[in-house]
Amino acid sequence: MNFRKYVAEFVGTLILVTLGCGTVVGANTLVGQVKLEGSPLAVSSVIIALAFGISIIIAAYSVGNVSGAHLNPAVSLAMLIDGRMSVADFVGYVVAQVLGATAAAGLLVAFTGSNASLGTNGYGDASALHTGMGQAFLVETVLTFFFVLVILGVTAKAEYSKIAGLVIGVSLMAIVLTGLPFTGTSVNPARSLGPALLAGGEALSQVWLFIVAPLVGGALAACVHRFLVRPALEA
Repeated sequence: MNFRKYVAEFVGTLILVTLGCGTVVGANTLVGQVKLEGSPLAVSSVIIALAFGISIIIAAYSVGNVSGAHLNPAVSLAMLIDGRMSVADFVGYVVAQVLGATAAAGLLVAFTGSNASLGTNGYGDASALHTGMGQAFLVETVLTFFFVLVILGVTAKAEYSKIAGLVIGVSLMAIVLTGLPFTGTSVNPARSLGPALLAGGEALSQVWLFIVAPLVGGALAACVHRFLVRPALEA
């Protein structure tokens, strides 16, 4: 086993969740305290989407050469199904990702002095649109499917490597913008689980959906890529 890969996944996920969820906390506070033109939700959504997209670009180009910068159990599951990693590495990656996300949540608690707002995901009363559980599951599954399908496609050929991080970052921005009012946008079980573990309460009771739905979406993306897209790339 190459433990450097697992450390890289820990660090990359730490970057993603600290900057992404940290911006959720900061943007919501800013919009609440400062009089801004337009819809407060629209303003904060743009800020948050930019932060998540840029943070994944930072992580991709800093630790991506070591581990591939999955930073997401749904991505690692898709890579496993697509035959690009072993079961042992899959387990190591997921453990590192969850630990990185939890450490990031711990940093946010230290930054703010509270676990009241850690950028957690939710449905029902925890959703800006009061999205029902079934709808939230569908949103997270579909958005993860789109996101992971992009990742599998842009990492399929070595010649795409220079632009892969940028493509993935921009894709995440679009995904986050779409999903924020529905669920807060997870598409990443580690990103949801880490903050939920420290926030507790409703966030922790609902986190199962943000673990299961992204994994389903990632698995579906892997199947579509393996049996539809990859044959065309190899032709």
